[in-house]
Amino acid sequence: MTSPPAAPQVGGQAGGQRQRPQARGAKSGPREGKTTGRHELSRHARFAEISPAVGVLDEQAARRALADDPSAFELLAAMTTATDENLRAAAIRLCAALVLDRARVGRVSARGISRLRPVRGAPDGDLDIDATLEGVSAARAEARPVALDDLTTVQWARAPTAFAVVVDRSGSMNGARLTAAATVAAACALRAPAEHAILSFAGTVDVIRPLVSDIVPAAVAERLLRLHGHGVTRLAAALQAAQEQLAQARAPRRVVILLSDCRSTDDDDTVATARVLPELIILAPAGDHEQAAHLAGQTGARWGAIDHPLDAAGLLDRLLETRPASA
Repeated sequence: MTSPPAAPQVGGQAGGQRQRPQARGAKSGPREGKTTGRHELSRHARFAEISPAVGVLDEQAARRALADDPSAFELLAAMTTATDENLRAAAIRLCAALVLDRARVGRVSARGISRLRPVRGAPDGDLDIDATLEGVSAARAEARPVALDDLTTVQWARAPTAFAVVVDRSGSMNGARLTAAATVAAACALRAPAEHAILSFAGTVDVIRPLVSDIVPAAVAERLLRLHGHGVTRLAAALQAAQEQLAQARAPRRVVILLSDCRSTDDDDTVATARVLPELIILAPAGDHEQAAHLAGQTGARWGAIDHPLDAAGLLDRLLETRPASA
């Protein structure tokens, strides 16, 4: 994945401390759908360890659980819909912090980011005084008039890559699978260039973030982590929507990142739709990737299996770097 623009700070205490209840009246944002009671959450074997009291989330215990038990991601995702507002807020903060931590790990790449670059001889842009003085001094030393080529300006370079991240929230992608997909998509949102879209789909397609938007990455991440899996899988419609988002991009490289088991429930034109995408990368659950591999083989897409959510960022980086020569 590409390196992020400055990401917003995420709340919560560092150093493995427990996150205590917030002051009364603090909210974690609007809830989508029903909330989850403490009794239901306690069915998970690690819940008492992670939340030893009402309104308390032990971050150190949560990180231990996440490190050795992938199903703990499902529990943490469920806690982001907890009826207990303090627990819900703490779980959302921890999820966002984990995503930020992982998104910052690995190689730092300049791809995809709009950045300032020096340009010699350009008639526009902001003048780079220090670099221009060198050019002017050279002209004087050569006893010639200062020319346009002696001037250096600073301009914004165009972002070379645009992303459309598509998250499958259908019934076959519920639980830990959806949590893993949402975590990866949230990391993409936090590291992506300015031109990136985030979509989720089941029977319908929901554009969470349009390609060009002022929605802050943390808000996108929070919404992704609240997704619940249900419904059919209309994969062709989702890919078509991603294509429509990328059609607006100025970047020359346009990539669709699909997080799905690719079990389309419709007899649709998924293969034909995927083939016309400029570039497609598929990340599928490790235990159920046959359909994803089949779709990749039919369409020339690149794919990988997510064995653990926190390993997905590195996998996606590798898939992005193995760009086809024809792309």
